[in-house]
Amino acid sequence: MTMRELIHWNRPTNISISEGGLGLSLASLQEEMNRLFEHFYSGTQVRLTDWDKASVSAPAVNISENGKAFKVKVELAGISPDDVELEITDSYLTIKGEREEETKEEGENYLRQEISYGSFYRTIALPESADSKRAEASFKNGVLTIAVPKKAEAVQNPKKLQIKKAA
Repeated sequence: MTMRELIHWNRPTNISISEGGLGLSLASLQEEMNRLFEHFYSGTQVRLTDWDKASVSAPAVNISENGKAFKVKVELAGISPDDVELEITDSYLTIKGEREEETKEEGENYLRQEISYGSFYRTIALPESADSKRAEASFKNGVLTIAVPKKAEAVQNPKKLQIKKAA
């Protein structure tokens, strides 16, 4: 039996890649990859999130660290802090929320729509040195900032070393 006979390239299947979530089948994944390459070679733009247009992509985050804390900044432009829920455990920080779809005026049609609407969910793994019990969150100008201090034993206090001259 040849490899081509083992792999059914052009036959749609209902083999699920993952339970729940996007619920993509191998056939739809192949179709999306074909579409992506067609757009790449033709030079036209392509949305990578067409698999489920109803779902919102996760918000963009920046995660930084200094000697005393970890900082997570989440871009949430156009979302009220009341529409965002934060959960933190020793191991994970979870950000949940929803961006309400704006209402269009009668007769208005989109020429281009890049702002996504609906629910979003993002989980960020925290290192063992994070002290989740002392975490704080603030919201300003559409940016959610979560500061997670490091545990006392993880805070590094560098000391200067004396350099001795060799004899």
